[in-house]
Amino acid sequence: MDRRKALRKTGLFAGATILMPSMLSLFESCKSENRLDWEPLFFTEVEAKTIASLIDMILPRTDTPGGLDVKSDIFIDKVIAKTYDKSGQENMRAEIAAFNENCKSKYGDVFYDLNEADKTTILNEAEKNSGKFGSGVWGTGVGPQETIGFYRSMKSMAIWAYFTAEEIGENVLSYDPIPGKYEPCKPLSEVGNKWSLG
Repeated sequence: MDRRKALRKTGLFAGATILMPSMLSLFESCKSENRLDWEPLFFTEVEAKTIASLIDMILPRTDTPGGLDVKSDIFIDKVIAKTYDKSGQENMRAEIAAFNENCKSKYGDVFYDLNEADKTTILNEAEKNSGKFGSGVWGTGVGPQETIGFYRSMKSMAIWAYFTAEEIGENVLSYDPIPGKYEPCKPLSEVGNKWSLG
């Protein structure tokens, strides 16, 4: 064999070997934009993607971090995995499946694969048709309460996860672990923002 051809082939082989992992990851990234970058304790991959997409629509990133930026989806997964009993977990799975079936019947795909306009329509409809939380004291309902469906309970959990995140408590809300003296009649314009309790 000619020495030049052998060197050329060796160089091409070495270059292909070096470039192959980069090319594979490039091609894989094109088809996996909905891939999870965390391992759920409770949710299946489809359920986790649905919850993440729902949180992203409810609490999108603006000039403040979004719900996914503070890992609200991971928080909700842990809460359900560690605090819900077996029937509560089965009910959650059934509600997520029913939510995705509703999306499929109306728009032909699961929630996380819909375009933003279809997601907005689904959520506006869910907001209008779901039960509302009645009056309560310290999180306990007082008086007659409406049945709260999947959308409303998930929205409530997402907001809870968001506002209990350290990033939000310390960098978005006004934060002072020892607020100082009590001044009840101070205008909001003087204090700048609502307070996060430390």
